[in-house]
Amino acid sequence: MRIATWNVNSITARLPRLLAWLESSGTDVLCLQEAKLAEEQFPFEALRELGYEAAVNATGQWNGVAVLSRVGLDDVVKGLPGGPAYEGVEEPRAVSATCGPVRVWSVYVPNGREVDHPHYAYKLQWFEALRAAVATDATGTRPFAVLGDYNVAPTDDDVFDVAAFEGLTHVTPAERAALADLRAAGLADIVPRPLKYDHPYSYWDYRQLAFPKNRGMRIDLVYGNAPFADAVKDAYVDREERKGKGASDHAPVVVDLEV
Repeated sequence: MRIATWNVNSITARLPRLLAWLESSGTDVLCLQEAKLAEEQFPFEALRELGYEAAVNATGQWNGVAVLSRVGLDDVVKGLPGGPAYEGVEEPRAVSATCGPVRVWSVYVPNGREVDHPHYAYKLQWFEALRAAVATDATGTRPFAVLGDYNVAPTDDDVFDVAAFEGLTHVTPAERAALADLRAAGLADIVPRPLKYDHPYSYWDYRQLAFPKNRGMRIDLVYGNAPFADAVKDAYVDREERKGKGASDHAPVVVDLEV
C-alpha cells in the first residue's frame, strides 16, 4: 500500500500535475494540503475517473485539506475536534478518514508567521488540540498516521542553514517541543530517504534559486503509530515532482507499507 502527503499549493494551479502524478506514482492514498479552493470547486469528477474518492475540508481561497483514496474512504471527520479558532474562524486545516486497513489524518499546521504574532500562539494551541485528538488512535492497534505540512523542521539537520532562521518561526524551541509532545502521544517520525543529496528536504522556496541550490527544509512529515511504523517498507521524497514549470514549492513524501 502506498500512502503520500503533498502540499500542492493550490489544486487549481496544480491539477494537471496532480492527476499525472497520481496516474504514474501508484499512490493508493494521498493527503493534500493548501487546496486553496472551496469544497464545491474540488475536482471530484476528474479524480473519480482515476478511481479516487475524496474527503475534503476546504472553504475558500486559503488553506484547505483533503484525503484522496482508491482503497475506500470511511469514517470521515472534517476539522480538528477541540481545535482553536483564529480571529473567530475555525480554519480548514484537518480531515481524517479510514482508507482500507489504515486511518490517516491530513493536516496543514498553521504557519505561525512571526514569533510575537497571534498566529504563533494559535499554532501552538493547534498542536495541543491535535495531540489530544489523535491520542486514542496513536496508541491503538490499527495502523494510523498523521501526514501533512507541519510547518516545523524537527531538528537543525532539517533545514539547509539553521543560522538563516535565527529568530524566525519553524525552528523555535516551542514549536519543536510541540512536535515532541505529539510524538510522545505514541507516534514515530517516519523519516524518508532523499532521492538526491544528503537530506530529505520536502520544501524549497521559489525565490533565490532555492531548489537548484538545495536550500530546503523538511517540514512535510509523516508521524505514524507503532503498527504503522512496523509496516513501513520504504519512504522517500519524490524530489522530481518539485522540478519544472508549474511545480508546487513542496514535493510529495511517499511511504510504502506492507499491510
